[in-house]
Amino acid sequence: MTDSATPIDSSSPSTRIQELGATSGPLKSAAFFIGAYCKEYNEDFMLCKSESRDPEHCLKEGRKVTRCAIDLITKMQENCGAQFKEHWGCLEKNNQAYYMCRQPERVLNSCMFEKLGLLKTIPGSPEGKKPIHEIEKPIFTGVQK
Repeated sequence: MTDSATPIDSSSPSTRIQELGATSGPLKSAAFFIGAYCKEYNEDFMLCKSESRDPEHCLKEGRKVTRCAIDLITKMQENCGAQFKEHWGCLEKNNQAYYMCRQPERVLNSCMFEKLGLLKTIPGSPEGKKPIHEIEKPIFTGVQK
């Protein structure tokens, strides 16, 4: 473990990791797709993290998660770039609130399914009920029950 006065070893594998390079809007827009697309890598990383509290213990698994997310974001930009930008732009303008951006989200979800075969699923959604992001005209109240 190093402190702030200790220089970072430039030959260390941890210094050669490419950053994802995305802000919160694009990451939130892509979050459910990243969760599905990179599920195996995410699970390996979380299992590794449960084995040890040493940050260096899981660098290899962390790099795999990062590479997977970079791969998906690149594919999203190449195949559904306009729809992706529209959705994350809406999130940026609306304080990251999904419910304010359902229309561009539906267009992005459709494109992602058509071009990449990825379907947005929300973990923990009730079985047999239509997911919130697919409801055409949801009714919002002061208190959700």
